[in-house]
Amino acid sequence: MTRKPNADIDGADLLDRVHAAILRYVILPNPETAIAVTLWIAATHAQDAWQYAPRLVIRAPEKRCGKSRLLDVTESASFNPMMTVNTSTAAVYRTIGMGTPVTLLIDEADAIFTRPGDNDDLRGILNAGHQRGKPVTRYDTNTQSIEKLETFCMAALAGIGMMPDTIEDRAVIIRMRRRAKGEKVAPWRIKRDRPILMKLGTELTEWLAAHLVELENAEPDLPVEDRAADTWEPLVAVADLAGRDWPVLARKAALILTGEAESIALASDRSRLLADCRTALGDADALPTTALIDRLRADQEAPWADLTPIKLAIALREYDISSTTIRFPAPIGQAKGYRRADFHDAWSRYCPAPPDDVPVPDGPGEPYQPYQPYQSSSEAVRLETWYGSSRTSQDPVPGLTCTGTDGTAGTATPLPRGHGHTTHGHLRVIDGGA
Repeated sequence: MTRKPNADIDGADLLDRVHAAILRYVILPNPETAIAVTLWIAATHAQDAWQYAPRLVIRAPEKRCGKSRLLDVTESASFNPMMTVNTSTAAVYRTIGMGTPVTLLIDEADAIFTRPGDNDDLRGILNAGHQRGKPVTRYDTNTQSIEKLETFCMAALAGIGMMPDTIEDRAVIIRMRRRAKGEKVAPWRIKRDRPILMKLGTELTEWLAAHLVELENAEPDLPVEDRAADTWEPLVAVADLAGRDWPVLARKAALILTGEAESIALASDRSRLLADCRTALGDADALPTTALIDRLRADQEAPWADLTPIKLAIALREYDISSTTIRFPAPIGQAKGYRRADFHDAWSRYCPAPPDDVPVPDGPGEPYQPYQPYQSSSEAVRLETWYGSSRTSQDPVPGLTCTGTDGTAGTATPLPRGHGHTTHGHLRVIDGGA
């Protein structure tokens, strides 16, 4: 990888500027998403250091929610971006395998993965490429030989609705929403604005190139576990390297966005079925199959309208749960049914009930506010000074620190070694109107 290392770059200041650039052009639903996108972009510039390449899923319920704009901004600041909508899978394989790390960005991903089985080769790249050392093997008919193709790369996908769950399970998920009246952003002009984001990307490369060994050996303390920990480790490692308030903000974002994804995504119909069976069983030790299905069907918002005993048995069999003949009180008598005890192991593994003592951040937090109203496009020349040394003393994007800020003080988020709960400064927002 061709880089110009520069250990003198202030990483925290640089992340502040990337963060400000994102908020200039895009309205995001909460402060944590802005932190996550900033760190994900930065992590693309240190791919040689990572064991895992987190995916960034940008999804929205409808059109005109800003997902493509966010992908454009992300692409402009990312390392060696490869933007695609309908590029062939073979071309993607060849590009990733050329030796230089690639950041793969896919727009309109909902059209690519419309049905199960669609574009399985591309899905395979995205799944296997999450972890280093998982190449695919192909037979080259031209050379009549077996070849191994690299798949490891950072990847971002934007589309309407959920992506395949195997991809979302490896991703930082950004849930976009349509701008409300009064929320303003700067217009995005590719010729004018993309070079500014690319310049930030060059600085990220120079900064992180000087710390690749440190990042490769980093083992940051993480507030999440398992696959989520694999996904967030590169982002938190970058935040720890930057210092100042970024380590705390990164961990808070990991907690909030991971918890949000788990509560909203429903993971899969099978895991939802497990959770819904827990609700349907209630306090009963057992229920006849027909009674359990009737209770599941009673929820008109659940996808169980056509559930049958056979479908239920097939779905639950994956979790080693099966029906058995049970003697119920009269008038039911002996009938096929399910025992509550048979679900306990699966519930604990796949959809544990939240304990009563789960810590939550103090207070509701400050409402997220959009970046200040944009300047007219006639003032484009000022964009260069916007990234210069002139900065305001005020922060128009409140609530971005975990200590010293109303609503988030005292958040008991695990900190990296050597970082105590001290008062952190606010992120500095770069302002063209200064």
